Amino acid sequence: MSNSYSLSQLGWKPFFQQQLDLEEWENATLGRVVSQERSAIIVQTQESRMPIQITKDMPLFSVGDWILLDSSGDSSGSFVRLLERFSLFSRKAAGERAYTQLIASNIDTLFIVSSMNRDFNLNRIERYLTLANETGVEPVIVLTKADICDDPEQYIEQIKAMDPFLQSVTVNCLDPESVRKLDEWCIEGKTVALLGSSGVGKSTLINTLLGESAQDTNAMREGDAKGRHTTTSRSIHMLPSGGLLLDTPGMRELQLADCGQGVEETFSEISELAENCRFKDCQHEGEPGCAVRAAVDSGDLDERRLSNYLKLMKEQEFNSATLAEKRAKDREFGRMVRSVTKSKQNRKGS
Repeated sequence: MSNSYSLSQLGWKPFFQQQLDLEEWENATLGRVVSQERSAIIVQTQESRMPIQITKDMPLFSVGDWILLDSSGDSSGSFVRLLERFSLFSRKAAGERAYTQLIASNIDTLFIVSSMNRDFNLNRIERYLTLANETGVEPVIVLTKADICDDPEQYIEQIKAMDPFLQSVTVNCLDPESVRKLDEWCIEGKTVALLGSSGVGKSTLINTLLGESAQDTNAMREGDAKGRHTTTSRSIHMLPSGGLLLDTPGMRELQLADCGQGVEETFSEISELAENCRFKDCQHEGEPGCAVRAAVDSGDLDERRLSNYLKLMKEQEFNSATLAEKRAKDREFGRMVRSVTKSKQNRKGS
């Protein structure tokens, strides 16, 4: 990204404007987080790009965030506050760690990238769709490797069978003309994020969209048609069209949490069938009078789809409970620390 942009070019919206009072609008500096390092965020303002060191008293940041910076005197450029996000992608941290990891914020459209080869996986696509639906972001399925796929239509049909209204596009990531199919979502001031597992061609797609080698790429491994993981950090790039492209590392594990509504929306036909089950708390696992199991038995509902629905619903419920327990323990520990600190201060005072 260059050094000078208007706020609208950076993705500014009335949603953010409404969060500022008149004094802040006239005197403060606005910036967007375009990259994040271990101990600092990189912020793009209208005039410049600057690093801001992260301190313990700051909130958790995500690439895509809008923040308010002080523009007065010696404190010019210092962090003031984080603006409310209109969308946020997050996940439970991989492995056994019980904390929420922020992925990207203030996204207009999510490109769910999947390759048309042996790595194509409907269950994985539904997992990403759940994230998009939970946050209210428009999802678009981008099917890559059209140049080496003999029958792209079979993949399109599988997507349509899952959701006939879901938008999907097949592209050859190496061909700029093919990638132009995505232009309608990459317009000025709109932010597009890419999510997909490692090796599906995201880095190549980004380079073609940008018209330059912004990301390193690796060839597919022989034998399993899987690409090698290349992107290791999140960052925002300005597209020639004026759109903003937010890249994320390939994810080997996307653990869902607090996504119950997203699961229900992704599997809306199951939610509708469940309204006709005999029991309101039916788990669709063999209870009498289960309308969902009846639809599977009659062939109206795919067994795979029901299985993945149940898996994702249980996963997000378990992770949500785990994170809630961790937050409660953190609050309890914080109260204890404050109590001990206050007690020490009282003893010193007396």
